[in-house]
Amino acid sequence: MKFSLHLLCSAKILGLLLLAGVFSQCGQDKRAGLTAEQVKAMTVNIEADKPWSERMALSIMKRAPEAWMNDFQKEPQWTYTIGLLMNAMNRVAEEKHEPAYFKYAKGYGDTMILADGGIRDYDLSSFNIDNIAPGPYLFSVYEKTGEERYKTAINTLKRQLQWQPQTTEGGYWHKLRYPWQMWLDGLFMGEPFQAEFAKKFNQPELFDHIAQQFILAEKRMKDPATGLLYHGWDESRVQKWANQETGCSPHFWGRAMGWYCIGLVEVLEFFPKEHPKRAELVAILNRTLDAVVKVQDPSTNTWWQILNLPDKEKNYLEATASCMFTYAMIKGVNEDYLDEKYRAIAQKSYDGILKTFIKQGENGEVHLTNCCAVAGLGGNPYRDGSYEYYVGEPIRDDDPKGLGPFLLASLEFEKSATNSKM
Repeated sequence: MKFSLHLLCSAKILGLLLLAGVFSQCGQDKRAGLTAEQVKAMTVNIEADKPWSERMALSIMKRAPEAWMNDFQKEPQWTYTIGLLMNAMNRVAEEKHEPAYFKYAKGYGDTMILADGGIRDYDLSSFNIDNIAPGPYLFSVYEKTGEERYKTAINTLKRQLQWQPQTTEGGYWHKLRYPWQMWLDGLFMGEPFQAEFAKKFNQPELFDHIAQQFILAEKRMKDPATGLLYHGWDESRVQKWANQETGCSPHFWGRAMGWYCIGLVEVLEFFPKEHPKRAELVAILNRTLDAVVKVQDPSTNTWWQILNLPDKEKNYLEATASCMFTYAMIKGVNEDYLDEKYRAIAQKSYDGILKTFIKQGENGEVHLTNCCAVAGLGGNPYRDGSYEYYVGEPIRDDDPKGLGPFLLASLEFEKSATNSKM
């Protein structure tokens, strides 16, 4: 396969392409070169009249010609960020009836899922709940292809959850190396996959445990004064970041609450309507978003890195949390989990995202700016959960933790617009 100099430059992957047109994966086995769809996505203009979901999907393909290259990866990794993004890409493919998006997203599975169903770069014994998050992506690929290796990988993730360490009240630890800790992030990482597994493999008994995760998180991490939820909770109170009375971390981090909210709307899609805990989950979603709306920035209709401290020095409007809250609201309205009043709030938030965070580059390529790259608690070097820690983490563009929710929110608005014309 030959590549022109123009293609090499526009692809921005000079260090990754070999002259023969194949990728070198940092000493790992070489893989096939670009597909026709990927070449086209990198070279053609992205028309401004396309819906935002497709404009962003095509931009993602331009920046990362192979799916595993997303999230600025130098070599393939099994990671929740790419799993989230590729699952969103598959939904774009389904809604827009465009197989090129699915073919691109499937490339991540082609790279990461081995012929025998083993998952490359995955360690079950670490009991890292982040590793469960690509599970919904595996479902979408398995249902399209029927390849048994995907079913094997799905069962591997379910096996991890069967043995995932838990608090004394049954809440999943975030990782084995974070003992006795629940993080809001984990509610998205584990429960949408488990809910889909429960429905599709007829294991209704799992829904009790799924509901308990969200109920327990609200019980232990909710601030009674604001209704906001703290990022993490240490049942043992051993961590330096843990309040000795409540066990909670010190601050309301936007993306942590964003994970919790989109985890709820994703779980409710599979939760049985007759289940006695379903109404409670819907009520939690409403209570949580009521609190979130109260700390929305009134001038941009987006949200701050630390939600309740808009005037504090170095705090900033943050894109990933804003996309997550907006997706949770519009999805919640479209599925009747939320009152219709949230449609207007979600629309203003989406418009705020487009104005505040979306930038257009060369050939119509679009970027999502002002994304917090990462934040956590504990570990080495130690993350103390302080205000200075959260606002001091790197800020970057085009983070998958924002791109995925942006794609999903865009699809929900596009579906709403289509339905209103019918």
